[in-house]
Amino acid sequence: MYSASDLKKGLKIQIDNEPYLIIDFEFSKPGKGQALYRCKLKNMMNGIIIDRTYRSGDTFEPANLVEKKMQFLYSQDNEYYFMDLETYDQCMLTEEQVGDSKNFLVDNLKVDMLFFDDRPIGITLPNFVDLTVTKADPWVKGDSVAGDSKPVTLETGYTVRVPPFVEEGDKITVDTRTGEYVTRVKK
Repeated sequence: MYSASDLKKGLKIQIDNEPYLIIDFEFSKPGKGQALYRCKLKNMMNGIIIDRTYRSGDTFEPANLVEKKMQFLYSQDNEYYFMDLETYDQCMLTEEQVGDSKNFLVDNLKVDMLFFDDRPIGITLPNFVDLTVTKADPWVKGDSVAGDSKPVTLETGYTVRVPPFVEEGDKITVDTRTGEYVTRVKK
């Protein structure tokens, strides 16, 4: 059980039987009366953001969240299927639940899946993934308008800017947090 004084950015709490993540937090103590805790909360099930103000005596339940190692299997019709690495059970997430992570999902990628009351609600990717370049225009020497990078398309359909020496068929490492090129993978 959390009290209002335990509230901080990044804490996961349960309100009305739904998990919420505190994304912004502000403490204020008026001249008289109780301290106030203003929070901006994001519903982890549907992504809706709400503002709430709590007093110093309020209490909260910790969100019943469990994280499991899962393996991405395949996607079909805006549904993404994953397998539990211990029990071999399969579960599905919608495209909305996967979000921008879909740009980096390749077969057999191991991810951390977040469950709330045994329902999958989201995934966390590894910080770096290796992806194959499927389309890369040749670099034109003297093309200084585009700077020192060019756009390429990866096997997931995601487009990223890379240095001119990266060619079609190369494997590159991409940072999943920023979506940017990191390095070319040595063969």
